[in-house]
Parts: sequence; structure tokens; C-alpha cells
Amino acid sequence: EVKDTDILAAFRVTPQPGVPPEEAGAAVAAESSTGTWTTVWTDGLTSLDRYKGRCYHIEAVVGEENQYIAYVAYPLDLFEEGSVTNMFTSIVGNVFGFKALRALRLEDLRIPTSYSKTFQGPPHGIQVERDKLNKY
Repeated sequence: EVKDTDILAAFRVTPQPGVPPEEAGAAVAAESSTGTWTTVWTDGLTSLDRYKGRCYHIEAVVGEENQYIAYVAYPLDLFEEGSVTNMFTSIVGNVFGFKALRALRLEDLRIPTSYSKTFQGPPHGIQVERDKLNKY
């Protein structure tokens, strides 16, 4: 079940030979949220179900062999408010080296309005940046 408050990502996934697309999609969702390859002592302190990404749909890419679009929903509780860096690091930071995948690309991202409103943005506009860098 996808919520209006979830961050939604669409990944183009090419699984390794022998890895089913559903497994690859689930692996992307887990590895880019709460999944890890090692035991972490804090795992027992909180319910990971509240924070984990969920692969809610997979479809084959038309005209491409062994390529799929995996749609992943991330709960907002996973991310720090106002931090674009935290959001992107969480979603794309570690998952691209995942061994179950031959290739992975983030194709699209939907950020709910309630979360995007927490971003303060730059303190000034493009003109000030151009002036500072002397680039016009």
C-alpha cells in the first residue's frame, strides 16, 4: 500500500543472471532503506517495518531484455526533515554496488509536498550565485 506521504522512486533494474526481478526489486527497497548485510545492535530497539522501503510494483521495460522498472515507496519517517543530502544518500547512497544487480539507475522520484516544504532552499537567488562565481 502506497501512501500520499511516501517518497516514491522508480529504478531501472537489471538483475544478475538467475536473480528473479521480484527479488531484485525487494533487494533494492531493502538495501536503500533499512536493510544491511550485517547484524546491527540497534535492530532490536525499534520496529524496522516502520522505516523500510517497499517494492510495490515491477514491470518489464519494453524492448529491453532483462530490464525492469522497480517502484519503491519509502516512508517519510526514514528521512531527516529539510535535508536533501540525507534523502539522496539514503535512496541512492549504497544500493548501486549491490551484487544481486548487474545495473541500476534511478529513473524518477516523487517527493510529497509536505516533505519538500521542509527544504529551506538557498538563502539567495541565481543572480547572487552567478555574481560570486563570475559565471553568466
